[in-house]
Amino acid sequence: MLFLKRLTTILVMIYLLLALLFIFSPAARDTFASSIGLGTEPSAFYYTLFVTGVVLLAALLLVENIDSVLLRRSVTQQEGKINELKARLYDHQIEQRERDFQQRPGTVPGTTTYPDTPLTPTPPASTGPAGSIPRRTTVYPSDEPTPGTDNSPTR
Repeated sequence: MLFLKRLTTILVMIYLLLALLFIFSPAARDTFASSIGLGTEPSAFYYTLFVTGVVLLAALLLVENIDSVLLRRSVTQQEGKINELKARLYDHQIEQRERDFQQRPGTVPGTTTYPDTPLTPTPPASTGPAGSIPRRTTVYPSDEPTPGTDNSPTR
């Protein structure tokens, strides 16, 4: 289809260039008309040019419409395949969630389970790689005043 579309487009372009040449150059028109046997009468030549133009434009219109219909049909088929794949993926995700839920022991929907072992914080590293900034620890107010501030304890 693409070949037919390109061929008709090229033929229409060639026709347009020849028609412009014949309209603006009477000498070229007379020479061409006499070489194909139309004589020197311009009305017969222009009638032949007109009929040729109508046939080429009709062919171009027909090919463009057929190509458009085929492209729309292809897009519709591709969208159908995409929707089918989306549906399969959704079904697979639902099945996977159900399997994961069934494999959890003693879970009730809406509850959160925590591990049996308590989480222990890891101590901050005393030395890090070269050029790293040491971690700061949060200091809470204590009984000792901080130098340069009025942080005296109230008793």
